[in-house]
Amino acid sequence: MTATIAPASRMPGALPLPDLYARVSRHVPAIEWPALAPDIEAILRLKREKNAVILAHNYQAPEIFHTVADIVGDSLALAREAVTVDADIIVLAGVHFMAETAKLLNPSKTVLIPDMGAGCSLADSITAEDVRALRRTYPGVPVVTYVNTSAAVKAESDLCCTSGNAVQVVRSLNAPRVLMIPDEFLAQNVQAEVPEVEILTWAGHCEVHERFTPADIRDVRESYPGVTVIAHPECPPDVVAESDFSGSTAMMMDYVVQKRPAQVVLVTECSMADNIAAANPDIEFIKPCNMCPHMKRMSLRNIRRSLETLTHEVTVDPALADRARAAVERMLAVRTR
Repeated sequence: MTATIAPASRMPGALPLPDLYARVSRHVPAIEWPALAPDIEAILRLKREKNAVILAHNYQAPEIFHTVADIVGDSLALAREAVTVDADIIVLAGVHFMAETAKLLNPSKTVLIPDMGAGCSLADSITAEDVRALRRTYPGVPVVTYVNTSAAVKAESDLCCTSGNAVQVVRSLNAPRVLMIPDEFLAQNVQAEVPEVEILTWAGHCEVHERFTPADIRDVRESYPGVTVIAHPECPPDVVAESDFSGSTAMMMDYVVQKRPAQVVLVTECSMADNIAAANPDIEFIKPCNMCPHMKRMSLRNIRRSLETLTHEVTVDPALADRARAAVERMLAVRTR
């Protein structure tokens, strides 16, 4: 008589996918993990079967970021990596403009977003007609457009930027005046670093970052003396001025990993701190933070459904795709180091 021994991950009382759970155990209670594991297992299987990859922004929840994502990063990193993806299908765990950018750079691939409602307040703050009107008002002034915009807006621009390369992009133009749209605060923070260029702005704001105030920073410093404060450049300039460091989400991660402050506050979307903390248990992360309701529309369940049903496919109007792609490619050609 022989007996079959179940794998440790399947034994009564043992958690499934223990290696993956170890990555997120600080943020996902053990009692919740068995409900998440079937979707994770299905996603891993579907990726193999359909030759698919998942690109996940730094604002995704840890159970996505640390278990099913193949490529993670900020908008610049995802744009760069999208060009080299060796897959038939790209699933974008982020917001719609990111999926459009991935499609622009991979026109022959199928690009999916699990929830078409995952939008962006910055992308919604400006239209292609707005850009054309700005060009009429400021003839000859180059237009730098944040990647947090629709493909239609990108198509009306000279080149794009992200929060990680905005300073280098503005300087690359060698122009005395630049239109930088649509994030007003990012443009103002870049202006502080590039005083030799007059930067004209648009009154668009990120609904996550615009809510932070200098009082928030002062309150945290009073409660946690010696804490390191790191702010995203989409925050108002007076918030950035109260901080110890400001940079893109990738720069934030690099700063924490390299400087290793004992206590840190990330003045940005909440999942950023969760994702860095999962890999750096010796660092204490203090919140406040604000949640992005659009990023949080992504879930393991709808990522699984997206792969099962190949929905929702993201397309870009061929009439504007070439111009929008050129604006993104010009950005990628700018040296950032």
